[in-house]
Amino acid sequence: MARVTETQPLVVVTPQAPSGTLSGRVIAKALRDNALLAFPPEAFEEDVVYRRFFGRQQIILNRPAGIHHILVENPDNYRRTPATMRMLRPLLGNGLLLSEGEDWKHQRRTVAPAFAPRTMPLLARHVARAAEAAVDSLAASAERRVDLLATMQSLALEIAGTSMFSLAMERYRPELRDLITRYTAGLGRPSLPDFLLPLWIPSPRDLARRRVRRRWVALIGRIIAERRGKASVEAPRDLFDLLSTARDPETNSPFSAENLVDQVATLITAGHETTGVSLFWSLWLVAAAPAVQEQLAAECERLDLGPDNAGEILPRLVYTRAVVQEALRLYPPAFTIVRLANYGDDAGGIKVPAGAIVFIAPWALHRHRRLWSQPEVFDPARFLPGAPVPDRFAYLPFGIGPRVCIGAQFALTGATLVVATMIKAFRIERADDEPVMPVGIVTTQPGQSPLFRLRPRR
Repeated sequence: MARVTETQPLVVVTPQAPSGTLSGRVIAKALRDNALLAFPPEAFEEDVVYRRFFGRQQIILNRPAGIHHILVENPDNYRRTPATMRMLRPLLGNGLLLSEGEDWKHQRRTVAPAFAPRTMPLLARHVARAAEAAVDSLAASAERRVDLLATMQSLALEIAGTSMFSLAMERYRPELRDLITRYTAGLGRPSLPDFLLPLWIPSPRDLARRRVRRRWVALIGRIIAERRGKASVEAPRDLFDLLSTARDPETNSPFSAENLVDQVATLITAGHETTGVSLFWSLWLVAAAPAVQEQLAAECERLDLGPDNAGEILPRLVYTRAVVQEALRLYPPAFTIVRLANYGDDAGGIKVPAGAIVFIAPWALHRHRRLWSQPEVFDPARFLPGAPVPDRFAYLPFGIGPRVCIGAQFALTGATLVVATMIKAFRIERADDEPVMPVGIVTTQPGQSPLFRLRPRR
């Protein structure tokens, strides 16, 4: 990866499959080992790419009108694939991310108030407090070669846990992180039977996944039990207060005990996995772009980023937010949205047969040569006020439509605050020049954990 200078922009590498037709087994291997290699060069240049996968039509769709139709106009015709359900259900259960139909509508209505704009100052305080503690710990350490991936994943889990429970997560963090890491690295990867078997027929790995599910539910249950023991009659302190008392505004029904576990599991797992890699990629890009890093530092230098001021200071972090948004463009944590068509459809002029699998892939969409100018250049100015606004259906780090990520604003708020806090405290540099390649396994992760040097700014 090149470093940015006054005349040379930072250009990132895009791993992709070779041009031409790929066999079903090659596609399945890519989806298991590095899903980013399932996208051929044509996916970064054409509106639509068709291919066959063990007799089933696959469509990689980049046409904004088609994306609008599938995700906004006719989302009920498109459901999650059996492989997606097999991989994610052990950790997410039947929470908001995986539920369907009327059950999903009930959950969405019930969860939505917890992420309304009025709750952002409350959640921002939790983020700022965790970020401040992380910076203090890094500053006190004599070790100046830092694994920022592990550090940001740990910080993201602390943010997710404290925002949910107002509990210091030291006691639970190792078990939470170990279970999630082991699952995503092993059973969370799809095998060929996961793609070929209908959902009602267990794949050979499903029994092991069920054992993980039992352990995971028990762990979340223990954390919930501790949090209930610290109940308060004061104003809401965290997401758990908001969720445990939430009621569907249409039916006045609360979450059942089982579904509350699934909501908590979904928010902790999805929230911390995506936030951790978003923070890593943001800091990785900034470390390679000194001019960008110094502009960030200048913006943050005189701002009080502490917990008491976090909510009020966010509107002033204009450049920091743009950096995060550009990092989300280049390295979207959710690299693809996969849907199975229930019935035949016309999506913006693109014929979608019944049973076809549609890929709407932010990984390809955000680097598409017809939709972006110099798509492989790291340029935060794309997202500054006054810059041309990208097509709303060409930039989907959080999805779009009825099933847009409900925590999108919280995620962007959290990442902006953490990046600002880190850059205000440290000058961040790579400790070596080894290339870091992105790998798509559940989220867009680095292929290895590079080391960084953190030099205090004061």
